[in-house]
Amino acid sequence: MKNCNKKEQQTRRGILLIACVSALIMVFTIVSPQAAHAHTVTPPPVPGNIQVLAPNEAFLVGHGVGTQNYVCLPSGPGVAWTLFTPQATLFNDQLRQVTTHFFSPNPVEGGIVRVTWEDSRDTSTVWGKVIASSLDANFVKPGAIPWLKVQVVGAQAGPTGGDRLIETTFIQRLNTVGGVAPSTGCSVSTDIGHTAFVPYTADYFFYEQREGR
Repeated sequence: MKNCNKKEQQTRRGILLIACVSALIMVFTIVSPQAAHAHTVTPPPVPGNIQVLAPNEAFLVGHGVGTQNYVCLPSGPGVAWTLFTPQATLFNDQLRQVTTHFFSPNPVEGGIVRVTWEDSRDTSTVWGKVIASSLDANFVKPGAIPWLKVQVVGAQAGPTGGDRLIETTFIQRLNTVGGVAPSTGCSVSTDIGHTAFVPYTADYFFYEQREGR
C-alpha cells in the first residue's frame, strides 16, 4: 500500500509540474508579443539641429560596424579624399543582423545615388538624403565622423512584400567612432585613384510617424 501511495503522489506531482509548465508557456505566448509591441526605442540626447520631432518616433536601432570608403579625386585646384560609399552591417542588441548600409541609386528619384539601408530579413529598402549634420564637441567624439539627420526620400518593399523599413521617415546616425578620411595619401595629382577604407562604428535610429495610431 505504501508503494502504491508513493507512486500516486509521484504521479500527482508529475501532473502538477506538467500543468504548471503548460500554464507558463501559455502566459509567455500571450504576454511576449504584447511586451515586444510595448517596447520603445529611446535615442540619446542630440544637438538641436538633428533632432527628429513628433509625431515621428524611433522604432528601430541598429549598431553599425564597417568602413567609410574614400577615393582620392580632383577637388578645386588640388585633390581631396571623397566618400564613395559607406559599407556597414547593422546589428541589434542581440547581435543579430538588422540591415546592410551602403550607397545605391534611388529609383524614386530617377537613379540619384543616395545613402541606403536594406533590411536583412525581408529586403525592404530605404534611401535617404542628409539634411543636417553636427560635429558639436559636446556630443561627437574627437576624430569621429559627424552625427547626421537623414530624411527618407525613397522606399521599396522587398520582392516578397517585406515592409519593415518602408514606413521610415527619418534616420539618425549617432554615437560615431572613427571613420574620418585619412590626413595623408591624397595630396598630389599622382594620388588620384587611391582608396582608403576607414573603420567606424555608429548607432542608427530609424523613425516612423505614429500620429493617429
